[in-house]
Amino acid sequence: MIDTQFLQYLERFVTEKRKQTFKDVLENRTKHFTVVLEDIYQPHNSSAVIRSCDIFGVQDVHVIQNKYSSRVSRHVAKGSQKWLSIKKYNQQQNNTQDCLDTLRNNGYQIIVTTPHNESCMLHEFDITKKSALVFGVEKEGVSEYTMNQADGYLKIPMVGFTESLNISVAAAIILQDITTKLRTTNLDWQLTKDEKEVLYFEWVQKSIKSIKKITAHYQLSMNNS
Repeated sequence: MIDTQFLQYLERFVTEKRKQTFKDVLENRTKHFTVVLEDIYQPHNSSAVIRSCDIFGVQDVHVIQNKYSSRVSRHVAKGSQKWLSIKKYNQQQNNTQDCLDTLRNNGYQIIVTTPHNESCMLHEFDITKKSALVFGVEKEGVSEYTMNQADGYLKIPMVGFTESLNISVAAAIILQDITTKLRTTNLDWQLTKDEKEVLYFEWVQKSIKSIKKITAHYQLSMNNS
């Protein structure tokens, strides 16, 4: 539950323009699609994908860390990581399975992005189903394990000599396409009222530089009242 009184107190430290920006962005956020990054070892790639998620309104990002410890490049991400819900999977023996199980339990189909022949073309992809889009490293792609666990495959049409795109470019193209189409449908793609309220509360706190000091002052005043 949101502490409404505390939120109202914190809002005094945020400009009206900033608060309105939060509300406007939340209206375009979605969890209908989510992104999975599997063992991406180059920070600029994972950071660029995270930035695209923010730009195109995808709120949740799932990061699988079996081989590599993924980190965000601030130079590339441009602060976008602050506004997303990023869940890392690095505590289990099989972090990939942990992630896929979590997604399926939340109603997502697992879609691997790959240029293989069995893949569905991007323009033919069914956007009506909740989908988790899995991206792997450029050369190897996603793991064989994930390929075998997938519910479907997706690829971007290519007519040149090369057969693959950099992960960050592929993610941007796919996310722009499917989120644009999603917003033209009657699907219930937006966040729930509760989800918006929780994120708004988090964003207000993140936007205040001296949040710890202000929180401590508020708690002290409440205890003395």
